[in-house]
Amino acid sequence: MIEITGIKKKFGEKEVLKGIDGVFQSGKMNMIIGGSGSGKTVLMKCIVGLLTPEHGHVMYDGRNFHHLKYQQKTKLRQEIGMLFQYSALFDSMTVEENVAFPLKMFTTKSKREISDRVNFCLDRVNLVDVNTKYPDEISGGMRKRVGIARAISLNPKYLFCDEPNSGLDPITAGVIDKLIKEITEEFGTTTVLNTHDMNSVLEHGDNILFLYNGLKEWEGAPDDIKAANNKRLNEFIYANDFIKDMFLNDKGDKKE
Repeated sequence: MIEITGIKKKFGEKEVLKGIDGVFQSGKMNMIIGGSGSGKTVLMKCIVGLLTPEHGHVMYDGRNFHHLKYQQKTKLRQEIGMLFQYSALFDSMTVEENVAFPLKMFTTKSKREISDRVNFCLDRVNLVDVNTKYPDEISGGMRKRVGIARAISLNPKYLFCDEPNSGLDPITAGVIDKLIKEITEEFGTTTVLNTHDMNSVLEHGDNILFLYNGLKEWEGAPDDIKAANNKRLNEFIYANDFIKDMFLNDKGDKKE
């Protein structure tokens, strides 16, 4: 479980995060949502340590990340997997080399052990016969799956996904959503996703943190959205009429 309290972050005179509290649950799909400029990307960077907040705490199962010593932070970072928005694969490396990269950097595993782990991870994301291919030789959806394989190579307790569906067609996006959900449940991972995909949020989300103008506007489960009676939340979630019809009408709220 990850707990954040009072997170504030400024860039110059602009205060982007104005005191964010929240809880990201173990073994769950935790979603950070909000419009452009709401602060969700900055918040995720503060949580994983890419940015240091001016105020507040980030607790990883009781460990205050920003109070840890260098070696303790290094150890904790080995428990974190990260799927970047555009996969961030190394173009000069093969698929196998990309997935092996964290294992070579942070473990003392033998070549055989690394190879076995790489193959396990690629198999887990349903990729076969791509080990020797380069990123520009495979599709965008396959690159996302390679990114997931690399993110889980160290068997992380915490998995962060920045816009995992960005640039994907709806069918491929659904495959990626299902895969991340399966991995979360299978390994009991604390998964945190930063996303604009409301279909993903409502279909697979367990816990939602909605940011508005640098503040936490709402936090809860998808089933609690309607009862929350929060105008900003509903306008954001159901901005797309198709999403509104699918998730409201299917619950018995059919229009007259």
